[in-house]
Amino acid sequence: MSAGFAALAGALYLGKRKVVQEAHANVPYVILGTGLLWFGWFGFNAGSALGANGDAVIAFANTNIASATAMITWLFYERYMGRKMSAVSACIGAVVGLVAITPAAGFVNIGQSMLIGFVAAIICNWMIYLKNKSSVDDTLDVFPSHGIGGVVGMILTAVFANEVGLIYGETNTFYYHVLALFITVVFTFCGSYLLFKIVDVLLKMRVREDQEARGLDLSQHGEQID
Repeated sequence: MSAGFAALAGALYLGKRKVVQEAHANVPYVILGTGLLWFGWFGFNAGSALGANGDAVIAFANTNIASATAMITWLFYERYMGRKMSAVSACIGAVVGLVAITPAAGFVNIGQSMLIGFVAAIICNWMIYLKNKSSVDDTLDVFPSHGIGGVVGMILTAVFANEVGLIYGETNTFYYHVLALFITVVFTFCGSYLLFKIVDVLLKMRVREDQEARGLDLSQHGEQID
């Protein structure tokens, strides 16, 4: 969620690119990266239990189920909306599921993790569609996938968390999560925007238009992927 709102601040500060590259650079690398991320996320969520115990098992299972549900939901929703199913879309859906289940991984059951993955996929897909219609040039869709996915996961954790969730009649957890959500959004967005301005004063962040046209790999690093 922090990364998503920091990305939104960066996109708004830098503005739109002059040259937009629509094609994905390397689809097999996108799939490989998603697989590595998915595998690593097990250590991220299940490892938070700090032991080989029941909490680690349920966190591991929920992480996998939510991500798989989000991936499948994303693909079918794309088809339902008349858009093409693609490998990259599947990868985006999987990552959205991983993001959304993270705060809830050790505190919900399997059915609830599926619901979290499903809801996150629909909302984030819709947000990416809206983002594409706007002037926000978030190249990797970090805000609508990570940012909004994190928001959805945080709220649904407060709804479904074992014994302290909203569905169990407890309201304190929900209120605290909404408060933490507000604080995180304001702090991350405003802090990131301020940092972008400071860095831009010290070191110009926007490249020249001719450098942008050549591509940053080539113009800034002298490297090019064939």
